[in-house]
Amino acid sequence: MTTPTFFSPEISASPTGVQTQALRPASRRIVDATTRMLHWLMALSFTGAYLTADGERWRLVHVTLGYTLAGLLVARVLWGLLGPRHARLSVLQRKLQGLPAWLKSLPAVRSQGTLQPAWRQGQNLLMALAVALILMLVIPLTLSGYAVWDEWGGEWLEDVHEFFGNTMLVVVLAHIGLIAFLSLLRRKNQALPMLTGRVAGNGPDLAKRNHGILAALVLACVLAFWAWQWREAPQGAVALDAVAADNHRNNDRD
Repeated sequence: MTTPTFFSPEISASPTGVQTQALRPASRRIVDATTRMLHWLMALSFTGAYLTADGERWRLVHVTLGYTLAGLLVARVLWGLLGPRHARLSVLQRKLQGLPAWLKSLPAVRSQGTLQPAWRQGQNLLMALAVALILMLVIPLTLSGYAVWDEWGGEWLEDVHEFFGNTMLVVVLAHIGLIAFLSLLRRKNQALPMLTGRVAGNGPDLAKRNHGILAALVLACVLAFWAWQWREAPQGAVALDAVAADNHRNNDRD
């Protein structure tokens, strides 16, 4: 009687009896590490800045994250102009150029009744539109924030800054909601490539190089800027206005 042979999930045997590691599922890289690092640092900076927008106590943190967001936008634009082809802003532009033609095709599809609109193209166009809006909104958001911090205007300027902040939040939430909807529709996590940089399947890598060293340099620059801001702050993360307010309250009690 032949004794059954058991294999571990990671180990297989060759015809010569030599054990070899089983092949992992095929995947290909579509987003490099630098693009992913810029994306997540921008997301973190906006989230932190929005959460610290109210109240003087965290005002310096809010301003620091605003500066960070502006710097990351400049870095993303440079990367989109000088970086690899898959990260170019021209790719985003070409996608958006197809939006008018897709919208014009919808009435024709409705009138004929037999053809189906290119829903997948429309979904990709909406994703591209959300990304473009986020990048464009960073400009008036950070400029108005700098004007408020430098006291260029009165309360109306604060209202302008708040308007762009809330508009940015709406677009970001719409972007996240669209990703969640497409993940359910396509039964595949659409956010995973921005985390791992890879998608399952055979084929050549869209991102030929990962640019991991440059991604680490971007992170190091952001952390160094945060550390410098913290060191220069009179009370760490607490703004001077908050300290003055506390002193004023203490004097009133006396």
